Amino acid sequence: MPFRLSQGQTRHNDSRARSCWEKPESVCRGASLEWGEVSSVPAPKQAALKWEQPSFDARPYLKAGAPPACYVSALGALFGEDCMAVLPHIKDGVVDTVFADPPFNLGKQYGKRSKDDMPDAAYIAWCKRWITECCRTLKPGGSFFLYNLPKWNIRLGAFLDELGMTFRHWIAVEISACLPIAGRLHPSHYSLLYYTKGKPNTFRRIRTPIQTCRHCGGEIKDYGGHRDAMNPRGVTLKDVWTDIPPVRHWKFKSQERRANALSTKVLDRVIEMSTAPGDLILDPFGGSGTTFAVCEKKRRRWLGMEIDFSNEIIDRIESGEIRSHRNDDYVEG
Repeated sequence: MPFRLSQGQTRHNDSRARSCWEKPESVCRGASLEWGEVSSVPAPKQAALKWEQPSFDARPYLKAGAPPACYVSALGALFGEDCMAVLPHIKDGVVDTVFADPPFNLGKQYGKRSKDDMPDAAYIAWCKRWITECCRTLKPGGSFFLYNLPKWNIRLGAFLDELGMTFRHWIAVEISACLPIAGRLHPSHYSLLYYTKGKPNTFRRIRTPIQTCRHCGGEIKDYGGHRDAMNPRGVTLKDVWTDIPPVRHWKFKSQERRANALSTKVLDRVIEMSTAPGDLILDPFGGSGTTFAVCEKKRRRWLGMEIDFSNEIIDRIESGEIRSHRNDDYVEG
């Protein structure tokens, strides 16, 4: 089982190769044998060598006096703190992409240190503080993705405009689990804002498979009679995502953190669209650890914060517990 850390300690993946001899207790105590006598004690068994990569060094990205990370992998560092206790300690212009999925201020119960029932004005003011810090940490040409309810993102998008960020897309991520609300249209999407700090350094085209009927296998659209001219790898990703599966099964979400979790497919697209291997991604609201797991899989470096569930994130990363949803996207470049 992964071990816990006392306050001030950091868990590391060491760079050394480890081997050990597992000796039965009776052998360790030293039972003497005569020549030719066969021992009834099993011979000691050599454990497999475990080679591990060097740990990620967060120091080049942090100012002096930054709080210590509670976990360090080969590619990233996790801080078990409120994001506003860490973000001011990140240097200017070092992050390639920010992905933020903050609490939606719906009065949900997260952890003991979280507050999800602020007055509207206080919630917006709080969001503006961490958004300002995140934008400061972005490199020129870096990307900012903000996942929230349309109610909040329309105001926060206007604030990103005020900060001089460049609007790219309002991505509608379809949801199917939301219940109808009396007197209103049926809410059926979350908003994923996509801004950049000027002209984007990286934008990779993503293609999605041509849709087919799940019953007969035939193609659903005729594309205005131009099907023969279509790229065989699929169609360019739209700004309306109707193919994001809900995270319902426990193999995709934490047993300890009962709040909703994001599908890995959302992070697949955000990361592939805006970064290249080796780039640095910042997520100030770690949640169930999906961003960090996708970064590890796709060889991106990462910095993350989580105020309540850092231990659960560590366990999920170490155990490989975070499963990926199927994704048939094709990424160009």
